Amino acid sequence: MLRDQVGTIMLGTVFLFVGLVASGLSAIRGPRKDRILIWFGLLNVMWGARILAYAPAVFSVLPPFFRASRIDVIAILSYLTVIPGLLFFLEMSRGALRRLLQFLLIAELPVCTAGVWAVLFTESPYRFIHFSNALVILFVLLVVLVVSIPAVAKKFGIPRHRISTLGFLVVGVTALYANLRGFFGLPENRVLEPLAFAVLICSLGYVVAEGIFSDGRRLMAIENELAIAREIQTSILPDGIPEIESLRISAAYLPMTAVAGDFYEFIPVDQHRVGFLVADVSGHGVGAALIAAMIKVAMQSLVHCAHQPREVLRGLNRILSGQLRAELISAAYLWLDMEKGSALYSAAGHPPLLCWRQGRLDRIESNGLLIGVLPDSDYPVCEIPLRLGDRFLLYTDGVVEPQNAAGRQFGDYELENIVRRNQSRSPSELSDNLLTAVRRWQPGSATQQDDITLIVIDITKPPWNANPEIVETSQVSFLR
Repeated sequence: MLRDQVGTIMLGTVFLFVGLVASGLSAIRGPRKDRILIWFGLLNVMWGARILAYAPAVFSVLPPFFRASRIDVIAILSYLTVIPGLLFFLEMSRGALRRLLQFLLIAELPVCTAGVWAVLFTESPYRFIHFSNALVILFVLLVVLVVSIPAVAKKFGIPRHRISTLGFLVVGVTALYANLRGFFGLPENRVLEPLAFAVLICSLGYVVAEGIFSDGRRLMAIENELAIAREIQTSILPDGIPEIESLRISAAYLPMTAVAGDFYEFIPVDQHRVGFLVADVSGHGVGAALIAAMIKVAMQSLVHCAHQPREVLRGLNRILSGQLRAELISAAYLWLDMEKGSALYSAAGHPPLLCWRQGRLDRIESNGLLIGVLPDSDYPVCEIPLRLGDRFLLYTDGVVEPQNAAGRQFGDYELENIVRRNQSRSPSELSDNLLTAVRRWQPGSATQQDDITLIVIDITKPPWNANPEIVETSQVSFLR
C-alpha cells in the first residue's frame, strides 16, 4: 500500500512544509505587513493536507477515530481550499478584477459553510460540491484569462513573469479538468492535480528566487554608491584640527545614516585667528549630503571675508538660495581673534552658541533667517570679549533633540549638566562624554535620531593684546 502512495505522500509533505514555512514567515513579519504570504501559506497547508488525506497509508498510523474520518477530511478541504486561493489573488489584484474576486469570495463563503454542514451532519458530504466547482471554474477561467494577456495583467496589477504564467496556466487547465469532471463524468486522475500544483509552486519559487537575486544585486550597487558618497563626504570635512596658539579644539561628527546633512569647517587664517562654521541641512540622506557638499564649495569663495561672520552667512545665503529646492540650512559661524582678544559670532536659525565661563553656561543667540528663505537676508553679529578658561560649544540640534523612552528630549538642561560635570576635562573628553550621555538617553533599541556635529573650543592662554581688567569685566555686545 505504501509503495503505491509514496509519490502522493511526498508531494503532500512538500506542500505542507512550504505552507508551514510561509505561515511562519508571515507570523515573524507580522500579518499586517504581508497578508499575501498568509494566504499563500494557508493554501499550501490545505492543499498538502488534502493530498495526504488521499493516501490511506497516512491515516493508517492515526488513531481509529481519525482513520474513520478520512473521507470527511477530504470533503471539508475540497470545500475550503478555494477560500485562501481567492484571498491570495485578491491581494494581488486591483480595479474590476478585485471586485469580481470579491464577488466570487462572497458567493463561495455560504457554499463552503453549507458543504461543511453537509459533511458533519448528513450522509451526503458532497451535496454542495457542484456549486463550489462552478465557482472554482469561474475563478480559474478568470485567472487564466488575466495572466495569459500581458495588457490585462498589467491593468489589474497581477505581477507577470513567463515562468509563473506557465505555472498558472498548467494549474488552471488541471483545475478546470478536476472541477468539470463531476459535471461530465470524466475519469479521475489524482496524480495530475498535485503535479500541476507542484509546477506552480516551482514556478513561483523560481520567480521569487530571481527577484531575491535581482534585489541583492541592486542592493549591492546601492551600497557601493553609498560607500563612494561616504568617501566623498568624508573628503569635504576637515582632515584634522587646526593648531592655533592659545586654543584647544575638539570636533565630533556622527551621521545618522551613511551620509549626512551636517557639515563643519575650520578656516584658519594664521596662528592667532580662525573661523568655525557649523551647518545643518534640513532632511537626511543623500540629498542633504549633496547640499552639504555645496556648502563646502560655497565656503571656498568666502575665505577672503572669514573675519566677518555677517558677510560669511550672507555670502552662503546668496550663493545657495538659488540652488536649494525644499531644503533649508541652519548655520553658525564663530570667528576668534586671539591678538585682539575677542570673538565675533553670527547664526542663521541655528541653536545658540554656548559659552562656559566661571561656572556659568551662557546661551549666545544672534540669529537671522535660515539660509534659503530669502536671498537678501541679513545676519546680526555679536562681539564676545575673551578671557582665560572660556569654553565654547558649537553644535547641531542632533545633540539636544534625542528623546528618551518617555518622549522627553535630552535638551539644554541635560547638556548643561554634562558640561558642568566635565568642566575640568579636555574638549575631546567632554565631546566623548556628551555623546555617550546622548546615546544612553535614547532607548536601547532606538537608532540615532539625527545627525550630530559638535565642536568644543577652549581658551588656554590669555589673549596676547587683551587688557586683563577688560577681559575680566567685559560683557557680550551686539554689533548692528
